[in-house]
Amino acid sequence: MPRALLIVLDSVGIGGAEDADVYGDVGADTVGHIAEACAEGRGDQAGLRQGPLHLPHMAALGLGLACEASTGRLPPNLAPRGALKGSWGYGVETSKGKDTPSGHWEIAGVPVAFDWGYFPNTIPTFPEELTAALIARGNLPGILGNKHASGTAVIDEYGAEHMRTGQPIVYTSVDSVLQIAAHEESFGLERLYELCRIGREICDAYNIGRVIARPFLGTPETGFKRTGNRKDFATPPPSDTILDTLTKVGRSVVTVGKIGDIFAHRSTGREIKPNGNDACLSAAIDALRDLPDGGFIFANLVDFDSEFGHRRDIPGYAAALEAFDRRIPEIEAALKDGDLVIITADHGNDPSWRGSDHTREHAPILGFGPGLTPGSIGRRESFADIGASVLAHLGIRNPGKGTPWL
Repeated sequence: MPRALLIVLDSVGIGGAEDADVYGDVGADTVGHIAEACAEGRGDQAGLRQGPLHLPHMAALGLGLACEASTGRLPPNLAPRGALKGSWGYGVETSKGKDTPSGHWEIAGVPVAFDWGYFPNTIPTFPEELTAALIARGNLPGILGNKHASGTAVIDEYGAEHMRTGQPIVYTSVDSVLQIAAHEESFGLERLYELCRIGREICDAYNIGRVIARPFLGTPETGFKRTGNRKDFATPPPSDTILDTLTKVGRSVVTVGKIGDIFAHRSTGREIKPNGNDACLSAAIDALRDLPDGGFIFANLVDFDSEFGHRRDIPGYAAALEAFDRRIPEIEAALKDGDLVIITADHGNDPSWRGSDHTREHAPILGFGPGLTPGSIGRRESFADIGASVLAHLGIRNPGKGTPWL
């Protein structure tokens, strides 16, 4: 029986979304703008990387061609050299929103047709009854922040006061999210998680997609740095995803990175949650070597988004893309006859764009595996076509949304 590996490069969009104007993102293009910046020398950083964006393996799979099909522009240095090795195209997000749950749920066959709840870009941003309930139920002396903010900037701004007063830092963004940052040692990691569970219950009434624990370490003298112990408390998908379908028919499921959190740990099988892109990719490759016939691995590589997109770090984002590209041969070496790998994204996060939030973009779709015929799969009218194609490859009837290209 065939097997499948689905890798989401978190935020690696390729521009072109027709409804970008609704989100204030007309012209955003994560991969395209990174490639252009690198070609112009704006992606150079001493000791990290330099020169044009170098992604020979993804280019051979059709990444540059997918970018060109999405935006009409072939990014610098992303034309394939030699014969194509993969099937390529791009996906159009139909879900409302440009956040992680919307993108991943649609990939897994459940487009978001409803409106998420959002907090206004005001100070304070949270309703008074919400903060009062969080303070009372969490036995807190108060909260800090209470506004839209960058996750790293808000820790720099309030970290010292948080340690002095014991008040957690609570903030949001343009996504449907409430985030709570606290010091792992002075506040306590488990206490932070429990506070987020309380926040999850409170936020249900506001239709908020995620409550995220953002632990950090450091001192006011040395500075603060977020740790790898982030945890997302998400509302569950409203209907069955491909994970539910696979679990019900007894297939082996492995989820890597924050996939378990995104799907509220429903039908997420064996969960592996290392810290960082390299560790998550290594875990996915290791799991693939032991995956039974008919099995499925669903992996998320979050660093593109959390470490570089939100921080508007073009050199860092470019280096992360190049690091992933260098490891594609490792994925290929772990494949058996009949295996399928799909590489895609859940939204954009253009590091050249204004602000620090996600951007509404198309997603690349790159497929490869032994025996897979290279070529264009064209424009896919929903991310749900990805999940539908996984099920088709695994020989399982799709009870949900999406049209397979296989």
